[in-house]
Amino acid sequence: MIRATFQAPDGTPILLRACQGFAELDACVDLQIETWGYSDGDVIPRRLFTVAQRIGGQVFGAFDPESRLIGFAMAIPGIKPSKEPGQPPMAYLHSHMLAVTPGYRNAGIGRRLKLCQREDALSRGISLMEWTFDPLEIKNSFLNIHRLGVIVRSYTPDFYGVSSSRLQGGLPTDRLHAEWWMESGRVQALLHGAPYSPPQAQETIVVPKALTEWKASVTGVSRARAVQLEIRTRFLDAFSRCLAVTGFHLDPEGNGVFELAPLSQPEPGTI
Repeated sequence: MIRATFQAPDGTPILLRACQGFAELDACVDLQIETWGYSDGDVIPRRLFTVAQRIGGQVFGAFDPESRLIGFAMAIPGIKPSKEPGQPPMAYLHSHMLAVTPGYRNAGIGRRLKLCQREDALSRGISLMEWTFDPLEIKNSFLNIHRLGVIVRSYTPDFYGVSSSRLQGGLPTDRLHAEWWMESGRVQALLHGAPYSPPQAQETIVVPKALTEWKASVTGVSRARAVQLEIRTRFLDAFSRCLAVTGFHLDPEGNGVFELAPLSQPEPGTI
């Protein structure tokens, strides 16, 4: 059973473990609503959290010293057909949600929850985890690519359709698809300092720092929509040419910069 503790930057001890019982799963649902502001039609109910745990998924929680849930990560199992004739399909995990309560954000809890997911997955022989993320959200991109080591090779316009989330700002739910090859040299290097030579970036795609403000503004949302369309066009074109997102950084102005390069190996688990 995965169980870990660490100290937040202010010294508060945080416990990470699998959620147990209906009360803790209800707390996950409540934090989901607090984070995204979903209406009833978009909320993932407790029963799906229960099913996820039953069928080989994950629901990990972060708890403060009073045992209150302050973060969670939920994943469901998936199957990919083999690319080779006669070979069995590949099991993987799709991490559908990660949330941290406002008072504990920017304390490393999200990353720690992902590492718990990784440890549990590897202990069961699962080497791939995937999830979707909004390319307009710079903090998420930084965590996923720069801190965790995901690569990205696909982009879906309006993946979820219309969303009631206030974070979406009324824009289409365009999403990048993260591939976290958890035993790759790239991930080992980022997590443990192992030797690794990253591929040389051939292109970059920039996300303006001001986009979050634009999405939240009546006068700025049209500008945000135009940037989203431009970014969508550029990602779809780059992926059609077999480029992949292999890096991400912030420029001196705080804009997010995606770095794209060709993969040196046909299977990303080896990069």
